[in-house]
Amino acid sequence: MSEEQKTPANYSASNITVLEGLEAVRVRPAMYIGDVNFRGLHHLVYEVVDNSIDEALAGYCNKIYVSINEDNSITVEDNGRGIPVDMHEKEHRSALEVVMTVLHAGGKFDKGSYKVSGGLHGVGVSCVNALSDHMIVNVYREGKAYQQEYEKGKPLYPVKEIGTTEKRGTAITFHPDGTIFTTTVYDYNTLLDRMRELAYLNKGIDITIEDKRNLDEQGNPLSNHFFSQDGLRDFIAYLDENREKLMPEAIYIEGERNGIPIEIAMQYNSTYNENLHSYVNNINTHEGGTHLAGFRSGLTRTLKAYADKSGMLAKAKVDIAGDDFREGLTAIISVKVAEPQFEGQTKTKLGNNEVRGAVDSAVSEMLENYLEEHPNEARTIVEKVILAARARQAARKAREMVQRSNVFSSGGLPGKLADCQDGDPATCEIYFVEGDSAGGSAKQGRNRRFQAILPLRGKILNVEKAMRHRAFESEEIKNIYTALGVTIGTPEDSQALNLSKLRYHKIIIMTDADVDGAHIDTLMLTFFFRYMPELIENGYVYLATPPLYLVKKGNKSFYCWSEEEREQAMDAVGDKGVHVQRYKGLGEMNPEQLWETTMDPDNRQLRQVTIENAASADRTFSMLMGDDVPPRREFIESNATYAQLDL
Repeated sequence: MSEEQKTPANYSASNITVLEGLEAVRVRPAMYIGDVNFRGLHHLVYEVVDNSIDEALAGYCNKIYVSINEDNSITVEDNGRGIPVDMHEKEHRSALEVVMTVLHAGGKFDKGSYKVSGGLHGVGVSCVNALSDHMIVNVYREGKAYQQEYEKGKPLYPVKEIGTTEKRGTAITFHPDGTIFTTTVYDYNTLLDRMRELAYLNKGIDITIEDKRNLDEQGNPLSNHFFSQDGLRDFIAYLDENREKLMPEAIYIEGERNGIPIEIAMQYNSTYNENLHSYVNNINTHEGGTHLAGFRSGLTRTLKAYADKSGMLAKAKVDIAGDDFREGLTAIISVKVAEPQFEGQTKTKLGNNEVRGAVDSAVSEMLENYLEEHPNEARTIVEKVILAARARQAARKAREMVQRSNVFSSGGLPGKLADCQDGDPATCEIYFVEGDSAGGSAKQGRNRRFQAILPLRGKILNVEKAMRHRAFESEEIKNIYTALGVTIGTPEDSQALNLSKLRYHKIIIMTDADVDGAHIDTLMLTFFFRYMPELIENGYVYLATPPLYLVKKGNKSFYCWSEEEREQAMDAVGDKGVHVQRYKGLGEMNPEQLWETTMDPDNRQLRQVTIENAASADRTFSMLMGDDVPPRREFIESNATYAQLDL
């Protein structure tokens, strides 16, 4: 290759672009907040609330107020010290303006101001400013009120004094920029879950959230108030509200090791799932890390030593593994680390090595004391562990049968699977379809090159209430494992899902738009959440959305996915001579209609399944699929999408 080919003549210093101030954030927003969709939109709120939580952790704030305003702007106010407004020595402008317009500027980088900070993991309020088309900040400090406004991160005027006040703190109102975000509509329940979580993780802080878009008959906005006196004790009670507990009170650990504050609550219940939720500086580390590893090692070693000493293991004649100590365990591990190091795919895995030993030591000491002081509860735990060990051995045999059938002898795939022709998982998708009739239509209507179909026979096993070996003995669940090509166990985790041979990167659940279909959706999602969470975390799981109506008049036809769309279609064609067909099931559509509305990538409406809040999802699944009827009925009445369709 010649030098001319290597270096184009028109490539010079003038081609090098330097982005000033916050422009880098606006040009590459996903680098700073993850994405510009639903998750990134809500992350803006968390960043601002983090600053208020940091004030609380430093001991200067105990009230936080969050509001979704009528125009989908957000207001976050606290009663902290208020952002400083005096002149910044190096920047020669107000400290408030520096904080709001300069990346990585703020008090949390000064160890004298904040010992630990949740916001250090985030991107800072200046990025929120950059991604908002309008922001206004009011500071109440030392008897005076100050204000500054911004557009797309740029100040509209210098910080100004606007009056006197008895208030103290900071109030920030911002509206996300619609030219950057694909949606600017906030979801109240998503923010609600996070505010509840923060109240549990930071006991003694008053957090109020309200939605001014939704008013009651008296004109008051929808609102919730959270305050926890007992922190993680209250959190564990909330998560296990719908589970049968094996001990009267949660085991609680609080202390400091090597300068690291550690708080842990744990509770055994009668279920068969391990539900561990870990946090670092209020950040949900759903990929785990050294604090979770320290908890597991301390728990296993201490319980094993007690079980050996009690003689119960010898009498039971069963081999115990680490997993057995965590079956039916709900635990929350929260640590505060001055300089957290995060790693992993989504930067939510703690890497600080010193934290592992600190948590291990704290768990060992305090759990050993608990077991000695509570012999009845200790015996109940060991009995649960022995039962788990026996079930694990049965599950291993059942699982091996599944995985043996996954070695493609004589094809090896489920008989009802209509596979696709392409061999590249990144381009392939599989539909799990409710019933043989709809499965037949889907097989005829699909694109055989990249779409596979597996009909489901009825409702799959409710894994929330079944021991693991029962799940692996279920024919439908065995078919799901075999069709997907996944196995269980990795070098790092014997219970983790091995995705190395996953055959499809889109896994689509397609059911009827009625209550039975919703139930099957929930059963399938419960299975994926409990047994294959890695599929959800990697963004592989989707729900298909078949239309509810076909509105037809002459040669005009409209598919409608909601009552509102049906009314709009009726307005478009008029009332005379119009035929409205209500689709009660997928089987009512012929193959061409099913392809056109629900399977064609150019026209279909897929809903990606994500887990915004693992603790909240854990509680929801335990409530929906557990034995306690009243909370399930209340939830369905409040959230049922299909209630209007089956009157």
